[in-house]
Amino acid sequence: MKNILVQFNQIDFTVQRYEQTIKDLKAAGAGSPPGRLYHVATLQPSGMLVTDVWESEEALNKFSETLIPILKKNGVTPAPPVFHQVHNIISK
Repeated sequence: MKNILVQFNQIDFTVQRYEQTIKDLKAAGAGSPPGRLYHVATLQPSGMLVTDVWESEEALNKFSETLIPILKKNGVTPAPPVFHQVHNIISK
């Protein structure tokens, strides 16, 4: 099975909300979820762009069961995911 790259354009995701979400995920035991290979969060003029590489969509869906309630608790509207099939990964 090929890896997937998923992007979330989180318009209402401030740095403070992002940091709290990360803390809450760690507290819930989901700071480094199974199947997530890479996580990158970048600032935008309005919110953040979150990009992850996952082993499968199933792994992302399992993680989302924990993530979505935490996002909502922190005042973030979950953005619809944009999926891309990974062709190649080169890392250090």
